[in-house]
Amino acid sequence: MSDADVTQIAIQTMMVAAKVAAPILLTALLVGFLISLFQAATQIQEATLSFVPKMIAVAIALLVTGNWVLSELVSFTHTLFDTLPRLLGRT
Repeated sequence: MSDADVTQIAIQTMMVAAKVAAPILLTALLVGFLISLFQAATQIQEATLSFVPKMIAVAIALLVTGNWVLSELVSFTHTLFDTLPRLLGRT
């Protein structure tokens, strides 16, 4: 296994991790921004006001995208396990 192979696997891993985390992180970012905008407009500075809606939105995002996330991770794992024997045999 060469350095290029390891680098390619690392790049693929980071891309899959970014794709899988994006829906949840973007949902939390959007809800947090909207809550902050609401807090700035109404001058309500309550810490729990941002936590509960963000937690609910993230849970909904997990329910909606959970199947896709799981299929992406399983697909990547199958691809990685199919590729590893070929890479290790090339020493």
